[in-house]
Amino acid sequence: MTKNIDRKGPSFHRHSLRKLAWGGAALVATGICAMAVAQTLPESAASILGMDAASLARMTASYQRTASIPSPQDNPTTEAKVNLGKKLFFDPRLSGSGAISCASCHNPSFGWQDALPTAVGDHGGVLGRHTPTILNTAWAEPLFWDGRADTLEQQATGPMLANAEMAGSKDKVVATISTVPEYRDGMAKLFPKDPYTIENVAKLLAAYERTIVSGEAPFDRWIKGDVNAISDGAKRGFMLFNTKGNCASCHSSWRFTDDGFHDIGLPGSDIGRAKIMSTLPIFDHAFKTPTLRNIAERAPYMHDGSVKTLEAVVDHYDHGFIQRASLSDQVKPLHLTAQDRADLVEFMKALTSKDSAVSVPVLPR
Repeated sequence: MTKNIDRKGPSFHRHSLRKLAWGGAALVATGICAMAVAQTLPESAASILGMDAASLARMTASYQRTASIPSPQDNPTTEAKVNLGKKLFFDPRLSGSGAISCASCHNPSFGWQDALPTAVGDHGGVLGRHTPTILNTAWAEPLFWDGRADTLEQQATGPMLANAEMAGSKDKVVATISTVPEYRDGMAKLFPKDPYTIENVAKLLAAYERTIVSGEAPFDRWIKGDVNAISDGAKRGFMLFNTKGNCASCHSSWRFTDDGFHDIGLPGSDIGRAKIMSTLPIFDHAFKTPTLRNIAERAPYMHDGSVKTLEAVVDHYDHGFIQRASLSDQVKPLHLTAQDRADLVEFMKALTSKDSAVSVPVLPR
């Protein structure tokens, strides 16, 4: 697997220690999960894959959903923060023109993306990268395609102030939150010492974004024991995903991402993570592994939005990548059959949940 050397920049050690601590517990939890899954998945669920139920249980254990959402000590999640943060997320008054909001690019109808190849910023400017989803970003540090933000709070601040994105300013944001009565009063209660700052706006946006979590998908019901939750093709696709297809080398965990950075052989001049970690050639053209949760709702694909369908995504990994020195050593010809490719797509579709509709809030005046 491609090593993610110093992948999180200045905060690498803090994040690494936290994840190492989690990792020890995860090894124990994986064994427990495997035993639990072995009790729920019948032999018939494994027979189509040519393996026994215990082996299938071990394979599925690492994909068990987590039970709780992390909340940072310096910004603990509360209902009041989430409610106010949601309104700010949908409020275009944070942008320079007053015409676009966070939700303009992160639209819940499109898997919290925008269904465009690359994003469109303030005044219609076309950006160079595809809008990443904010599904499950509570667990996803670091953030952005190149990992330049260590936390959701940093991520939330970036687009507001970037000229190519929302083109806002600290003065514009502060004016909005300090002159709209509901924002002014709410922030005074939540942050009594110094309420009207862009940093506090970012805390509210991050609090709301941490609640955006994909629901239970057919795949989750299958590994819990519902043998009919997914098709036989999706079951074969799951096996391919973890073996011949080599997908799980990067798309791991219940979110189907390792939160790492890899060059997967897409053409183009964007060097990705190397803009942040320029001294490490392995990061040339490397971009963050996206989650595959709700992937069927999130076309087009890749950091540049250049791949239109899941079928084309599979084709890329099978034989469509370009060779260069920084190419991940996990990306190599797969020699998939037509049935293999169809089964992988069927499996990825089984990762999409039918989530509750998101209500657009009435914005305060």
